[in-house]
Amino acid sequence: ATLANILAIICSFIVCTDRDRARQLFLVVAWSGAVYAAYGIVMYFFDPTHLLWREKIAYTDVLTSTFVNRNTAAAYFGSCAVLWMLLLSQQIRRRFALSHIYWRSLARQLLTEMPRQIALSFAMLLLCLVATLMTNSRAGIVLSLVALVITFATYFHRELPRRGGLVATLAIGALIALLLLQVLGGNVIGRFDLQGLSDEGRLETYRSTLRMIANSPWLGSGLGTFAWGFPAYRSPNISMWGIWDRAHSTPLELAADLGLPMAALVIVVWLIILAVLIRGVRTRHRDLVLPLGALTVAVLGLAHSSIDFSLQIPGYSIIV
Repeated sequence: ATLANILAIICSFIVCTDRDRARQLFLVVAWSGAVYAAYGIVMYFFDPTHLLWREKIAYTDVLTSTFVNRNTAAAYFGSCAVLWMLLLSQQIRRRFALSHIYWRSLARQLLTEMPRQIALSFAMLLLCLVATLMTNSRAGIVLSLVALVITFATYFHRELPRRGGLVATLAIGALIALLLLQVLGGNVIGRFDLQGLSDEGRLETYRSTLRMIANSPWLGSGLGTFAWGFPAYRSPNISMWGIWDRAHSTPLELAADLGLPMAALVIVVWLIILAVLIRGVRTRHRDLVLPLGALTVAVLGLAHSSIDFSLQIPGYSIIV
């Protein structure tokens, strides 16, 4: 898995030095996400007990598509929804040459003369969003909806009215996200009502992992040894059901495995990457979707991995 990720990032970096190839790779990721979303929805209704050709052991009542874990599936489909949101936004900008004067009539224009490309991108966005909501992952769904709102506002920030335009867009986006949760994400709302923002087992796992870090703060227990080192620190308040082979927080697991200095180094490198992407978003006018898509997907993946382990799954980390 480690070699696969290293080769993927080196290969994609070389490919994306060419502008056309970069856009092609962007489209490949977006379309593959839509295909996996369609497959996941079909299998959820017709054969929810199997994952591809293998019997599904857990999460048979939710959509996971080709993933084992619903949380990783939610982060993946949320990331693909972000890419389709950017493609849709780019097509709207090209088609209608937006300025703040025409925002009020945009909905009417789209309904009366919606081009085929815009309709297709909207359908793919909706497909990925429905797949995200069907995972019933609390963090994955909420972070994905937040990412979609921020992506739209950031892409169109130059066309928004200067006085309160950005604030109004974020507020309207947040309202739409809440409505989507209420209408299409009823099961997620139920999980929030029953379990709150986090279940007790995960919080106890974080506390146990912190004890592991305190026991060996400089060098850790060794890369990939969490599953073997954690049982000695496992809290008695955690249910006996299940095997906790991950910390459900990648930064904490890195610190437990490699020590605080190496974990800090990884965090610093990620901050540098995010700073480069932010600079690209601020300065680039042509192909804005590329750095903005990379930035939003990276932030979504990092935020979700802080409370889960989605970036530790190659099927998602290679996409990121």
